[in-house]
Amino acid sequence: MILNHLWGLYAHPKEEWHTIDNRHESLKYSLTHILLVALIPSICAYFSAVNIGWSIGVGDPIRLTSESAAMLAVAMYVALIAGVFALAYLAHWMAHTFGSEPTYTQTLELASYTSTPLFMVGLASLYPELWFVMLVGLAGLSYSVYLLYVGVPILMHIPEERGFIYASSVVTCGLILLVCVLTATAILWSSGFAPVFTH
Repeated sequence: MILNHLWGLYAHPKEEWHTIDNRHESLKYSLTHILLVALIPSICAYFSAVNIGWSIGVGDPIRLTSESAAMLAVAMYVALIAGVFALAYLAHWMAHTFGSEPTYTQTLELASYTSTPLFMVGLASLYPELWFVMLVGLAGLSYSVYLLYVGVPILMHIPEERGFIYASSVVTCGLILLVCVLTATAILWSSGFAPVFTH
């Protein structure tokens, strides 16, 4: 079922949102989706950092020790899951302002399925060239935003005009969450949790 939704969101997103809306899954199902899909960027980034090495520009690829890469992969996995839950909470909190009364599970579905293209970008890290990952990341972000704008009126049962403003508010919250994660990363790195490189 999870794979069906994945394919549907890429092949025919509007129809798939209607399918998701018609048979809302349980909190457990949404949680399973998030836990599985969030593994993709974490595992791919770990593999690339240890076995292939990241090419930032001129010079040899940069590799991490397996212990350091594992620590970063686990931190990434936790941050991705926490980000989806935080986005779902903010979407639930804002929904009342726009005349919608969704359950938390509905907003969690919205957050988890719209973040899926971003998580799938993790596959690009198997070719760890910074420019390539950035391009694929931009495409993934664009598609996630598109899914959000298409999905909000359907899942939240509000008119498209209000859905546009609501979706824009959710995008803003998502960007703020991203800045918070980047800030926390910078603070942790400067506090002695910086990655350990191989020579």
